[in-house]
Amino acid sequence: MQRKLTVILSADVAGYSGMMERDEAGTLGRLKENRTTIFDPQVAAHGGRQFKLMGDGALVEFGSVVAAVNCALAIQAATGKGEGLRYRIGINLGEVIVEGDDIYGEGVNVAARIQALAPVGGVALSRVVKDQAEGKALCVFDDMGEHVVKNIERPVHVFKVSAAQPEGQKVEDVRKLSICVLPFTNMSGEAEQEYFSDGISEDIITDLSKVKALWVAARNTAFTFKGKHVDVPQVARQLKVSHVLEGSVRKSGGRVRITAQLIDAGGGHVWAERYDRDLNDIFALQDEISQAIVAALKLQLLPEEKKAIEQRGTTNLEAYNLYLMARQHNITGTIGNAHRSESIIRLCKRATEIDPNYALAWALMATAQGRLRHERGAGDNGLAAAERALSIDPNLAEAHAAKSEYLKDNARYDEARVEIEMALRLDPESYEVNYAAARLSYATRRIPDAIRYFEKAAGMMESDFGSVGLLFTCYKAIGDQENARRSSLRVLERVEKVIAVEPDNGSAMGFAVGAHATLGNAERAKEMAKRALLLDPDNKNMRYNFACGFVQMGDIEAALDLLEPVLAQSGIEHVNWTKKDSDLDPIREHPRYRAMIAAAEARLAESS
Repeated sequence: MQRKLTVILSADVAGYSGMMERDEAGTLGRLKENRTTIFDPQVAAHGGRQFKLMGDGALVEFGSVVAAVNCALAIQAATGKGEGLRYRIGINLGEVIVEGDDIYGEGVNVAARIQALAPVGGVALSRVVKDQAEGKALCVFDDMGEHVVKNIERPVHVFKVSAAQPEGQKVEDVRKLSICVLPFTNMSGEAEQEYFSDGISEDIITDLSKVKALWVAARNTAFTFKGKHVDVPQVARQLKVSHVLEGSVRKSGGRVRITAQLIDAGGGHVWAERYDRDLNDIFALQDEISQAIVAALKLQLLPEEKKAIEQRGTTNLEAYNLYLMARQHNITGTIGNAHRSESIIRLCKRATEIDPNYALAWALMATAQGRLRHERGAGDNGLAAAERALSIDPNLAEAHAAKSEYLKDNARYDEARVEIEMALRLDPESYEVNYAAARLSYATRRIPDAIRYFEKAAGMMESDFGSVGLLFTCYKAIGDQENARRSSLRVLERVEKVIAVEPDNGSAMGFAVGAHATLGNAERAKEMAKRALLLDPDNKNMRYNFACGFVQMGDIEAALDLLEPVLAQSGIEHVNWTKKDSDLDPIREHPRYRAMIAAAEARLAESS
């Protein structure tokens, strides 16, 4: 029996039975003509393969999510010009079983259920299809919510998809006053200055987010367009925003030149300016740009909004520059790379030495310290830095998230939940906040919540294999084998990119072994583990993840051999995680496992 991951399009003619009762010959004629002139040619043009016809319905396989969405929209657009014949179309990405030329399984069943939820003449998608197509297909999405459907155990999250409106057409259904700040282009001629141009973009996003009357696209959404040739009206339609800001930054010596232009959804220029200033004026310049945009949008800044925009966290250029470098490491680096965490800590430590009241730098340091402790099993736990940040700025979401991680690590789950709920209220679009919320949810066995937060975190940072790695564990815990396999494939895709650059990244290989185990590739998993142990023998986090993978493969003694030295040296945070991790449920009653946990707890109690 062959299995594979593929895109399934399910199409069905709306009201077909009633049309047949009224005019059987005419209905059959219109259906045949549609298939000959529209449906079949569009499927062929987009690389699809019809594997089943069922009267008025059809099932089509695609190798690409974007091709399937574009095909569905093209079929509906062409069919809508005729009379009396309208399709409902549903698209899903899932695992299927292949038998000859036929395909069946849950991936097909879900597509059919989604198709039944689509509006007449419309196209509906599963969440995974929407996530894959967003930013790649010229379309917009409307959330239809979760639906309980026949013979599918878990609710299906469905989105309606529509073609982006053509150039020059009036933009409907946009937020009244809304903006996307595209990443400013680095014009310095030096790739290492990318952190500075990105930092300017992010700070403008943060400033504008403080204006209550203005909706601002999140940083993670805006940065999906980084490095791409952008059609501004298309971006506005896709994100349903009324305005887009784009610009460039040139930093040279002690000078900085920033150009910016504000464009409306129809492509018209609303405002443009070029600033050429001394680098020491960067904070005043950011205030000036943000306030100029607000004025161009004909908004009146409230006194508290103006004050919030002008609060920069620091007025020291050197501290700000160091923080921007650290933030760039945090965003673009590789999860699980201890050297990366060490670099962030060094940069933030220096920034806080220069300006001891720089709350953002303290919060980022706390996050990196907590991460490094997980990676190395030793070092600062991040609590002091998190509390210092909160003493300066009690409304800093990342500081609350870092404190939540510490509390979770020490099994103080109720206190951790208070911190993470505060962080989510303050900044629900923060990667650090969603990642911490996911880990707390997993540690307290609230698996559906963990899945939701891990999925969001994984979508925010392309280098994050850790969130996706824990996703396949979550899906296995609730018996969702299809999504466990999908997440495993996603992990391997991300890990391969990391290992190509960092061949000794043990943390990446730790998750890859678990992914191979989930996919049934036992020999590949064992071979990778053997090689990784030679390259990175002291990586406790990697050994722990290998143990989880070996439990899954049924090699219990090998798993315990890997786990024993980890528990013999780990801090309380690793012991508490081990006791909660669903991957290790099959060995909870094993005498060796119980002895290891007891010895670790006794050692920690004695040293406390």
